Formats: sequence, C-alpha cells, structure tokens
Amino acid sequence: MESVTATAYLDDVLLVDRCLTGEPAATRELFRRHQKRVHACLYRVLGSNRDMDDLLQDAFLQVFQSLKGWRAEASLATWIDRVSVRVAYRYLTKRGKTVQTDELVEELVSVEGIAGARRQTARDGVKRLYAVLDGLSPAARLAFTLHEIDGRTITEVAALVGSSVTATKLRVWRARNTVEKAAAQDPILRDFLQEAA
Repeated sequence: MESVTATAYLDDVLLVDRCLTGEPAATRELFRRHQKRVHACLYRVLGSNRDMDDLLQDAFLQVFQSLKGWRAEASLATWIDRVSVRVAYRYLTKRGKTVQTDELVEELVSVEGIAGARRQTARDGVKRLYAVLDGLSPAARLAFTLHEIDGRTITEVAALVGSSVTATKLRVWRARNTVEKAAAQDPILRDFLQEAA
C-alpha cells in the first residue's frame, strides 16, 4: 500500500471512529469531505431537481446510521458512493421521477468556446438523451449513467450497484442500444452523441 493511500485509509478509519463516538466536529468533517462527491453522483443519475437537497440529506442520514457497518474493506469514499447509488435507485423506483435537465444541461454544455448554435444543439441533445434514459429501468439507467456519463469502469459500477460484472455489462449494452436506436431516428441526439464521443 502506498504511503499516501495508507495515510488516507488511516485518516478515514480515525474519522469514522470519531463519528461513532458522537463527536459533532467529526460528523461535520465527514460531510464536508464527501458532500461534493455524493451530490455529483446523485446529479449525474437524477439531474438537478427540487428533491436534490432532500436526496443529499437522505444519503448522509443513511451514511451516519450505517457507519458502524463500514468494515474498511473498501475505501470510505467507495462505501459512501454505494449509499448514494442506493438512494438514487430508491428514488427512481419509488417515485418514478424523470430527470429535471435544466441545470444538468447547463453543466454538461458549459464548455467555454462553444458557439451559440452548437450550445443550443448540445442543450437539446442532453434533454433528448435524458428523455431516452427516462424509459430505462432504474437498474439500467444507473449502470449506464455511472459508466457512460460519470466515467466509472464496469467493475466499479458493478460493485456500486451490487451486481455481477456480466449483468452490469448487459445493462449498459442494452441501454446503449436503446440510446443508439433513438439517435438513429433523432438527428439532434445523433449529432450530440457524435460530438460527445
């Protein structure tokens, strides 16, 4: 184990121990360290919507309630990612919500130097992509967005969603096929995907 990694691991263990003893400063520190990561994970899968603050709070409530179950076999960040993915999955299955793409579109197309017409095409492309994703099962949507949009490996996605690598590959493949079929009939989505590739 590399010394930086060992130091970070030890720091996580000590922070969790402090949280478990009820130290308020430790819980604030854990939240501060991982808030952006949890928000980014939820945001990529679900988009920006009025429930985002509640989802973030729900994720951290679950983190703190189950913190004594962290066995330090995976990094604390990875374990927290799993909690975030479960929160996103539950949101998709229980509420049947579609992604609110307004702010998500702004983030995904905010690259400087994109001309007005190309920026509008990108906005329309993102909206159309998420409209297609709305038709996927929650498991397929999670696998696809974590792999294709968040850039995680298939192995990492499988671990996060609690599935086999084979099942995860199949979900991503099926979702990609669905997106490609939609793009074949939608020139704006097709152009967006070609530029994003």
